[in-house]
Amino acid sequence: MTEDWTRSLREAVAEAEALIADPPFTITEQERAEGYDYLAGSIRSSMQAAFDYDLVHPVLMNGTHQYARQGLDNPDAIYFNAYLTEGGTYEISGVRGTTADLSFQIMDGGYTAAGAPSTLAAFDDRELDIADDGSFTWSFGPELGLAKGSTLIIREVYNDWMAERRGSIRIQRLDTAGVPRPPLTREGVQKRYDVAAKALTTRIRTWFEFPKWFTYAEPVNTLTSPERTPGGLASQYSALGHYDLRDDQALVVTVPVCEDAAYQAIQLGSKWYVSTDYEHYQSSLTAAQSQADPDGMFRYVISTRNPGIANWLDTTNHASGVIMLRWQHTERQLGPADGPAVELVALDDLARSLPCYDDNLVTAEQYAARIADRQVGIAQRMIS
Repeated sequence: MTEDWTRSLREAVAEAEALIADPPFTITEQERAEGYDYLAGSIRSSMQAAFDYDLVHPVLMNGTHQYARQGLDNPDAIYFNAYLTEGGTYEISGVRGTTADLSFQIMDGGYTAAGAPSTLAAFDDRELDIADDGSFTWSFGPELGLAKGSTLIIREVYNDWMAERRGSIRIQRLDTAGVPRPPLTREGVQKRYDVAAKALTTRIRTWFEFPKWFTYAEPVNTLTSPERTPGGLASQYSALGHYDLRDDQALVVTVPVCEDAAYQAIQLGSKWYVSTDYEHYQSSLTAAQSQADPDGMFRYVISTRNPGIANWLDTTNHASGVIMLRWQHTERQLGPADGPAVELVALDDLARSLPCYDDNLVTAEQYAARIADRQVGIAQRMIS
């Protein structure tokens, strides 16, 4: 008789597929296909989280990227996470790269459909003692109030995809260093399948609920002022909103260039609350990728049709979706004056809303070169 080790996971996949097939929002056929792609990435990440899970010898996992999206993932970020536990003493070490921001956050749990976890610690690389060769070490332990279920999240964020390079980083639990990992057992492996099963359905349900609390609470075609990101890294500011556009409409988002932030960006997302294809489409822009007007403003154009503008944000055939602006590594508190203004216009009248319209124009060849750079920039991260 065949032993059934994977039943819980198969049942969870079926449950997750039912959630994707009948989501709490209306979807097009393209969005349905994207939902099943989202499901595949969620299965992948849930399996990785369950089978890489090790409280004795924790490892940094990269479970959110262009092939496994969740939680309106940042196109400019590399994400790492590790699971922690009470009584552990940990060392984070590495070499700082040239990216715009490297930040650390420890939370007392994970995101669920009931809410976001509390943050136990959050800071960026400015609080590290970085040597001349870029190396650094950070040690922490029970003084942070760690418990089983605590999670470390590390974000390394690019401003210039082409010029900046990621660093290296590792985690070690010092009080268990040198202790061998025990052999696998049937009970242990089956438990991991059970954990993956629970993680999968929790993940799908969580990101159905999360945008309702913040993003969709705002009127359509508007954006909030910069605020500390809800449930996110304490050193990050964000502005949230959602759009709904006809094919002949555009949303013009005007936001000041923030000289006091090492990182500033805007992105679009789908109804699945994930990033849209940022590798092959210009669905996000950092400050380095954006064209600033002489008055110190970025003016972004969100539309389905290409208006031939440098700062066009491609909706990738999504008539409606979500918008997020981020500021990181800031030198001061941000307020409404740093935030975006939004104007809904007819696409044919776009020039009236862009005071530097002629200077904002790009040719088809220039736009294709931008896409080629995006493809190279993502490939250089070597995430697959």
